[in-house]
Amino acid sequence: MTPAGAVTILYNFYGTNAGDSNGGLVQGSDGNLYGTTSYSFGGGCALTVACGTVFKITPSGVFTRLHSFDFTDGSLPNGLVQGSDGDLYGTTTNGGSSNSPNCSSGPGGIECGTIFKITPGGAFTTLHSFNHDDGYEPYAGLVQATDGNFYGTTFGGGTNGWGTIFEITPAGVLTTLYSFAASSGLSGYGPQTALVQDTNGDFYGTTQLGGSSAACNVGYNTGCGTVFRLSVGLDPFVKTLPAVGPVGSTVRILGTDLTGATSVTFNGTPAAFIVVRPSEILTKVPAGATPGRVQVITPSGTLKSNVGFFVP
Repeated sequence: MTPAGAVTILYNFYGTNAGDSNGGLVQGSDGNLYGTTSYSFGGGCALTVACGTVFKITPSGVFTRLHSFDFTDGSLPNGLVQGSDGDLYGTTTNGGSSNSPNCSSGPGGIECGTIFKITPGGAFTTLHSFNHDDGYEPYAGLVQATDGNFYGTTFGGGTNGWGTIFEITPAGVLTTLYSFAASSGLSGYGPQTALVQDTNGDFYGTTQLGGSSAACNVGYNTGCGTVFRLSVGLDPFVKTLPAVGPVGSTVRILGTDLTGATSVTFNGTPAAFIVVRPSEILTKVPAGATPGRVQVITPSGTLKSNVGFFVP
């Protein structure tokens, strides 16, 4: 859709190919768009099971199905994120190959969900199958943090049975960072949304249930949910909006405690700037700038952008 409201249908999904696309789109570094669908019949998936697909579509509407899930490698995929290595990473709510008795056996069973990666060319790898002890049913996608690892949540499972926050490396090594508990529900439990990494380095998220409010107490569901923060010791950084722009274009730099900044550089090239507020700097891409990290020097230290800035 154009800013003026002119709509063009690029592609119509159909049941025998793919359907129910509810994970949104991500634009890859190649300029194409990538997404997921919740179901796709065939490709090893039983007709009674909604397994799903990963697809690519060009800005002009050329559609390619990159992968069809067969339940053993996942089912019901969520949104994608492109990693710094160029591959796409995501989660599936159901499916997987776990042998845990706490995960139903498929096809047709629930299983516990998976984490996967797929190249823009369609080479697919299951990085992890949840086994309930380390999580159960991730309802949201992943976020890649400044340390290069991916972070996410599961709705259930974990040590206490009510969801987890986890970290996974691009190679597939998973670490459970936190297990929610209904018995101590002040921290919340049952997270269903993706995490956000703030420029202070910490992660923020929400839970569906728990918290200190009694207004939503119904049966075993107590509380109305929470907003939480998790710190794993990652350093502060800055974020550019947008992350791409030609020489002379305006760029906003978001960060924490930017007051008193003395320098802004684009991959080493100095840029004029104005500190609009403690969390925002306004600048323009300087002449001679090349693709790379944006750096801001403040009285409290040097901050680098979480992703490289691209100068076309």
